[in-house]
Amino acid sequence: MPNWTVSFSRDARKQYEKLKRNGSKPSIIDVVDFLVLDLQKNGPQLADWPHYGPLAKEHFHCHLCRGRPTYVACWRMIDKQTKRIEVYYVGSHEGAPY
Repeated sequence: MPNWTVSFSRDARKQYEKLKRNGSKPSIIDVVDFLVLDLQKNGPQLADWPHYGPLAKEHFHCHLCRGRPTYVACWRMIDKQTKRIEVYYVGSHEGAPY
């Protein structure tokens, strides 16, 4: 049973749906799915992910896949009491909101 509830913002859901399965293992979609599972289990602070770091109060990011393009995810803790997290960006590093 997950400890945290993870949702996607409307924009992040659209970004996620545009990601491609390129046949490599794991694909970027697999990595995003694994990130969500890790967020559900461990909460918003995931220091084991590459280039993980805080962006602002209760906002975090990490790199999902290196290379060209480098993919990143950004999320925020919505409510600590009810343990809710929202992923608000999934995509290339160049378009990241930081």
